[in-house]
Amino acid sequence: MKTTIATLLIAASAAALPATLLAANAAAGKAGWVAEHPQADGSPARSCATCHGTDLTQPGKHAKTGKVIEPMAPSVNPQRLTDEKKIAKWFRRNCKWTLGRECTAEEKADFLAYIKTQ
Repeated sequence: MKTTIATLLIAASAAALPATLLAANAAAGKAGWVAEHPQADGSPARSCATCHGTDLTQPGKHAKTGKVIEPMAPSVNPQRLTDEKKIAKWFRRNCKWTLGRECTAEEKADFLAYIKTQ
């Protein structure tokens, strides 16, 4: 099933959809992607790029496990951004691991807008 950005944003945060959808900013998503976040346990600071890289057309590598992560860019990985449940699951998990909290609806929209440009 092919999913639109609007459907993905509903999965990410239905309550804030209209404002979030209109405000999605790929440039903010790119800036957030590389922003480093200090870790409470003293481990090295993390960003989305720590595991996924800055070239989203290339595979990434999980910083802790070493597991290969398929490219994020839908242009080279058409399966990306097609499963609403997976998107919600990975936002929840990755935001908590990287930022130490869940991402806001605006952050999710910006990240999705950025990923879609790749």
